[in-house]
Amino acid sequence: MRPFLLPALLLGMSSAQNAPATVPALSSFEGQIVYQVMPDRFFDGDPANNVGVDRADPRAWHGGDLAGLTQKLPYVQKLGATALWLTPVYRQQPGNSFDTSPYHGYWPADFRDVDPHFGTLATFGGLMAAAKAAGLPVVLDQVINHYGYTAPAVEEHPGWFNGPAQCAAAQNKDVDCPLAGLPDLRQSVPAVRELLLGNADFWRAQGVSAFRYDAIKHVEGPFLKELLARDRAAGTWTLGEWYDADTGTVADWQKAGFDSLFLFSLQAAMRQSVMGGQSLSGVANVLARQGELPRPGEVALFLDNHDVPRFANGTLFEDDGQLRTRYGLRALMTLRGVPVLWQGTEIAQRGGPDPDNRRDMRFEGQWTPAEAQTFAVAQGAIAARKASAALSRGEQRLLKVPSGVQDDLLLFTRQEGGQTVLAAWHGGRARRTFSIPLSVLELGAAPQALTRSLFAGQNAGLSVSGGYLHLSLPARDAAAFALGAR
Repeated sequence: MRPFLLPALLLGMSSAQNAPATVPALSSFEGQIVYQVMPDRFFDGDPANNVGVDRADPRAWHGGDLAGLTQKLPYVQKLGATALWLTPVYRQQPGNSFDTSPYHGYWPADFRDVDPHFGTLATFGGLMAAAKAAGLPVVLDQVINHYGYTAPAVEEHPGWFNGPAQCAAAQNKDVDCPLAGLPDLRQSVPAVRELLLGNADFWRAQGVSAFRYDAIKHVEGPFLKELLARDRAAGTWTLGEWYDADTGTVADWQKAGFDSLFLFSLQAAMRQSVMGGQSLSGVANVLARQGELPRPGEVALFLDNHDVPRFANGTLFEDDGQLRTRYGLRALMTLRGVPVLWQGTEIAQRGGPDPDNRRDMRFEGQWTPAEAQTFAVAQGAIAARKASAALSRGEQRLLKVPSGVQDDLLLFTRQEGGQTVLAAWHGGRARRTFSIPLSVLELGAAPQALTRSLFAGQNAGLSVSGGYLHLSLPARDAAAFALGAR
């Protein structure tokens, strides 16, 4: 998204007033687990392109590139992710703005070329070939709202951009005024429309399977409608970014043609409960609205990303952040939707607001034992999800837990075909056993002997007897159990 956020952009935005007219849905990403990479901060595979690199400066280029990402695809496979999301790789604006280099990719100057810091189009082709061989579809970030501050096009084509006059006269300031001062494209101008539509075709021709569209709140609705129709016709999956989207916003945009949006309201609830130790009722309240979503299995779910502070940073204590990140990783893998992991979350990497949340990725030889343990938890949770049709694609039903325990206990089922999995999140500070009448939960379950969690190495158990569900759960953790047929 953006390299920094103005205060106004941090406010909640809960309605899609700019959503285009409804268009049909297309292919599915349900069942995928997406790994997000910012190439400059991932791995340096070609030191020859390190012009202007200064790893001591969090706002400078750090040398990561497409060659490095290609070399590290086995790491992504080892983790268990099934798809790869790249932040933009376009050729960026010349020079810095606000003492910040365009390392993040969101200040484009040429939408159809690779920035030399990342490599070349040939390097990108090599990555795509390697990703295809690894069975990893690639989601590419697409910027459709703006150019970089110093991009030559701003001087060469002034008619392409909304200026002060358009902004002053605008009824929708979000669309017709600059975002963070970036040169704001007028998608209704034919040349701009053709340019942006052509950009999508260009990257599709490079083998890209899906697009993540940046800042859709700030883009003209009629253009988005046409863009999504073309994506659909081409079989391209679409993921939109509306900062702070809640269930209603996601539902509106799915009806409008996007396959997916990021559910920011769930991320906020998980940050408060899983990391912050507050009641799980906030998560339950978000999950209770799932019925509003046209395609709940497509919604993008995340613990953190490149625009918000790191999930593990939600506590002052690093060891506590690691423990709660393991809880969050397991919890994320029980939910219906498309989990998206930002590089480093799998080792509980810390970091505050941008640019601190974009620290360089670190790999196995650099990890502490605690980081290695967190990776193992992430790897195990992903493996369990992939091995279970119910966790990967199943319908989700929130269970009614007694009011006396709802702050610390969240229960829901995932069901696909004849397979049912019970997800149990426990926010309590100590291990606890719960015995709850099946009638209270409104859960039909046959008697069942002690059953261990689907997550390897986790000391959690479930049994069903005498009309009760019995759960033995560790402190601050999420578990998943196979339920026998009734």
